[in-house]
Amino acid sequence: MTWRLGDLTVNRIGFGAMRLPQRGTAFDRRAEPRDRGQAIEVLRRAVELGVNHVDTAAFYFSATRSANELINSALSPYPEDLVIVTKVGPGRTPQGEWLPLATPRQLRGQVEENLRQLGRDHLDVVNLRVSGLDDLSAHFEQLAALQQDGLIRHLGLSNIRPHHLDQAQRIAPVVCVQNSYGLGHHPEQDDFVGVCGERGIAYVPFFALTGANQEAGTSADDDVVTEIAHARNASPAQIRLAWTLARGPHVLVIPGTGDPEHLRQNVEAGRLSLTTDELTRLDAAHLNGS
Repeated sequence: MTWRLGDLTVNRIGFGAMRLPQRGTAFDRRAEPRDRGQAIEVLRRAVELGVNHVDTAAFYFSATRSANELINSALSPYPEDLVIVTKVGPGRTPQGEWLPLATPRQLRGQVEENLRQLGRDHLDVVNLRVSGLDDLSAHFEQLAALQQDGLIRHLGLSNIRPHHLDQAQRIAPVVCVQNSYGLGHHPEQDDFVGVCGERGIAYVPFFALTGANQEAGTSADDDVVTEIAHARNASPAQIRLAWTLARGPHVLVIPGTGDPEHLRQNVEAGRLSLTTDELTRLDAAHLNGS
């Protein structure tokens, strides 16, 4: 199962590095930094298992760990087929406090910071993460200029609404859209998932494993998920990933974990084919938005 991000081919199950620098909740300044050796082991094991799409950002860091630095240490020199996707727009102080969204002129510095941390001379894919912008044109024009300068190979978008995609595509090609989506989580995104497929754009959900309540608690669809998982001798996370992948061949997933066993299970979810009946039941739970 593969998809193309421009001229780059990736397996549809990738790896998200957001949780790699710390244990517990991402971006919590009180979170315990993850053991460095374990983080590096998980990254190397991911590549051994066939993962060739790693999602990261310069603002993914804890008190003593940086996702980009861990990726650089674990995987450099990088395999030829490895695609590293990063994102710009948000920023954090060294103490972890959030900064205002970058201005268009500040995006070059963010791109250069990712290049330094990753040890690259160009970035494979850069997503503009939108926060509070109704019109992203000025920001995306700046990224398109950096693409023309050779610092970026392909461009994507994150945390957007449909009209943002139209704005961006008038400026430069878009290879991926990364939005919050999953089983029972943001069913209003269903139509947009279809739009991306029609345009040949990868749709890359984040929070695909967390359901309606994201990082806290459980949701009503857990009963259906658990029942199907038990019948298939699979984990609930594998069922969620398999359902997400079934939304279309252009849908990619980037589950993150610091646990080697969870990593293996996530990758194996790509071989899990849900039946029509199972998909019908899961679709109903999804539409409940529970």
